This record gives sequence, structure tokens and C-alpha cells, in this order.
Amino acid sequence: MSTLSLPQDESRQLVPPPGALPDLPGATTLAPAPAADAPSTRWEDLKVVPARHPGRWIATAGVAVLLAMVVSSLVTNPRWEWSIVAQYLTWPSVLAGLWGTIRLTAVAAILGFGLGTILALMRLSRSPLLQAVSSAYTWVFRSVPLILQLLLWYNLAYLYPTLSLGIPFGPGFLEFGTLDVIDKFGAAILGLGLSQAAYSSEIVRAGILSVDQGQHEAAASLGIPRSRQTLRIVLPQAMRTIVPTSVNEIIGLVKGTSVVYVLAYGELFYTIGVIYGRNQRVVPLLMVAAIWYLVITTVLTIAQYYVERHYAKGAVRTLPPTPVQRVRWTLQVAWSRLTGRPAPAHLPPAYAARATVGRGHLLRTGTSDRTTGGAA
Repeated sequence: MSTLSLPQDESRQLVPPPGALPDLPGATTLAPAPAADAPSTRWEDLKVVPARHPGRWIATAGVAVLLAMVVSSLVTNPRWEWSIVAQYLTWPSVLAGLWGTIRLTAVAAILGFGLGTILALMRLSRSPLLQAVSSAYTWVFRSVPLILQLLLWYNLAYLYPTLSLGIPFGPGFLEFGTLDVIDKFGAAILGLGLSQAAYSSEIVRAGILSVDQGQHEAAASLGIPRSRQTLRIVLPQAMRTIVPTSVNEIIGLVKGTSVVYVLAYGELFYTIGVIYGRNQRVVPLLMVAAIWYLVITTVLTIAQYYVERHYAKGAVRTLPPTPVQRVRWTLQVAWSRLTGRPAPAHLPPAYAARATVGRGHLLRTGTSDRTTGGAA
């Protein structure tokens, strides 16, 4: 006799055939005691019946119809001009613009989150001056629109034709022209990175505050220096809160690079605009940009999943399965149900139960003989 362990997300009903249930040593009956004149029934005759979910099936059918309509419209409407989309998807100038977008995103994200972490630590410090500077920075850069910041940085040479390095309020040792340092790419990095730092500082600060106060007290009681407390104890735990919001900000930064078109920098959106301004294929070229933005977002989402899984090691007993593991286990369950063979021993209990639904029997064993009991 096999014992069936049902997953938590599957509801089942036990439907015994007419009759009574015999007494089994070491097992709890799943139904009230039958009448004395009822015929005898074996436990092996119990049948596991799936619960009906009509609302779920109706919703699934409705969504499937809507999805089919969308796919049919995309395939049958000739105005999408998918041949043009395929032609320009790997066009050299489009790929160059894509590289410009990736480069802007990577450098601005490093600058933004690096500076944002420093600003968050300043905000949490005991120095009133550091707290005031951090708060003022966040207030100013979150208040000014990004496109305005980009234009201000690009015209910085109007305010300061030359920049110098030296002693504050003293002589300078090195002097160079502003336009030689802050070109289109430099202005875009300053605008995107410094603006992102204001938002990143609040994300990091919220993550640090989410760590239980007892962790700070325990680290302090052990005499661990404050800097090591932050780097080795607080930040690793705060990353569980920081990572999801940070990846959302990076995804927003990817799409925010399209604002750099005001500087005529050759990123993806600006390049697409130049091309469809010449050949008037507006919709196909916009679809090319949408596809590449979708690809970048997909890669970042996959990376987010694995980073979250890494930092979840100290919070959950069992790590969530990876997409590859889910596909492999689902195929093994399907193969087991088709062939009737037992599920592999390494399958998690939830997946192993799916392989035996409809073939086993639901029992709740105990250490003593029981003849009556409640429903499982």
C-alpha cells in the first residue's frame, strides 16, 4: 500500500465507496465510524478525486481567447511589417546604438548605486552635517527632472570654461578645458548617475533599516568595529530587501537612457529615430527598439532571480528551485505518470506527490491503534 503526500497547493477529496472501513493497526481512519450493518470495505478501495475549480477554468479560457486574438492580430496584420523588423534588428547602426545604451546603463548604475550607498550611510550617521548634506542632495536631485539635469551638465562649460585640481581656496596644480572632459557621454553619465544616486540612497537606507535591531546590538556586544558590522553583518542581510527594488531601478535606468536623445548621443532610441526619420518606417523601427529593450529587461530579470536566490540562503530553509530545475522536475513527473514508473527519489515532495496523484491512497499513520478520527 502506498502513502500519498499531497502538495500544499492541491486540494483533494476522499470519496470512499459505500460501506464501512475496517480497523487498521497503526493508522487513523479518514471517516467517522460506519454503522454496524454496513458492508465491509478495504482501505485500498479509497479513491482520490481532484476538486473542481470551475472559476479557474473559465478565467483560463477567457485569457486564452484574448491571448489568441492578440497573437492573431500580430501575425495577420501586414502593417506590422515583420520583414522590416527582422532586417533592422541586427542592423550595424542599431547594434551600435544598443551598445551605447548598455554602456550608459552599466556606468550610470555603478556610479548611482556606489554614490547612493555612501549617501545612505551618511544619512544614517551620527554627524548632523553628513545627515544634512545627504538629505539635501536627495531632495535636490529628486526634485529636478532628468532631462533638465542632462542639459545643465551638457552646458557646464558655459559656467566653468576650465576645471582645475589643487588645494581648496588655494593654487591649482592641473587645469583642463571642461569640453575636453564632459562631452556627450560624460554629460549623460553625470545626469543619469547623479540622479540615480538620489533614489538609490533611499533604497539602500530602507534595506539597512529593515535589518533587525538585535543584529546591530549583538554585533556591538561582541566588540566588532562599526565598519565591519556594516559590511559583514548588516549589508548582507539588507540585500534581501535592496535587490528587488534596485533591479527595478536599473530596468528603469535602461529605459531612462532614451532621454539622452536630447544630447544627440547615439544610444538605441536616438539611432532608431534617425533611421525611421530617413525611411519613414516608423512602426517597424519602433518594434525593433521595443524588442531590444525587452531582451535587456529579460536578462536583468533573470539575473535578479539568481541574486535574490543567493541572498535568501540565510532566510529560508529550502532555496526556491531555478527555472531549469522546475522544467526538469515537471518533465520527470509527466514521464512518471505516462509510464507508470515511480518518481525519482531526488524529486521534492510536492513534485513527487503529483507523480502519484490518482494511483496511491491517502493515509495518516500513527503510533497507536485508532478506530475513529476526523477527516484528513
